[in-house]
Amino acid sequence: MLGRCTCGEVRYRLNAKPLFVHCCHCRWCQRETGSAFALNALIEAGEVELLAGTPAEIAIPSESGNGQVVSRCPTCQIALWSVYSSPAFRFVRVGTLEDPDACPPDVHIYTESKQPWVVLPQETPAFPQYYRRSQHWPAESLKRREAALALTNPDG
Repeated sequence: MLGRCTCGEVRYRLNAKPLFVHCCHCRWCQRETGSAFALNALIEAGEVELLAGTPAEIAIPSESGNGQVVSRCPTCQIALWSVYSSPAFRFVRVGTLEDPDACPPDVHIYTESKQPWVVLPQETPAFPQYYRRSQHWPAESLKRREAALALTNPDG
């Protein structure tokens, strides 16, 4: 899957299918995006290949208090992905993909604060807050996650 910022200075490719796609309805994501939710495709950092440009990495606060690093195009300032608690993963903004339709949400989270006019599809799991990864991620994604964590922290 190919992606880019609005001006095209930064281009990237996802070299694997995302592990899982979150549609987050928390107020923090609403404020950060200026929209009703954030749609993020979680993927191993090593599977995001930079094809052109160099994103600017900007540390910003997050609701958890741990902060996040957002990678943005230095020219048009579009957020391409974030790193939250582990550098092993990228939370790629689905809207920056050339074909965002290829990554519909696997889950809706923090729906307790979703905008009242957003209607969630019945066939997609939705949670008032977060969920148990072990109960909802495909087995292959769980294996890939563990492998990525082991590479990032080989001492356990």
